[in-house]
Amino acid sequence: MTIQKHDLIHELPEHKDTIHDLKVSNAHFARLFDEYHQVDKEMHRIEENIETPSDDYTNQRKHDRLALKDKLQKMILASIAN
Repeated sequence: MTIQKHDLIHELPEHKDTIHDLKVSNAHFARLFDEYHQVDKEMHRIEENIETPSDDYTNQRKHDRLALKDKLQKMILASIAN
């Protein structure tokens, strides 16, 4: 089974420069970015069977990752629109 990369640069490669700019200029974006990657690393360990939490916990973390990605993507798109 191939584990997909979900880090933000792989998810949104066309916005690499904007992501970098927001990380250094927007503390809220930087905090959400770090939180997203923490969840993504945890999910990667779960998908690799390094960690084996309950299905409920895994599903919640997947939901958390998606919600963070949505927030970050909205911030990226808002930054581009300005």
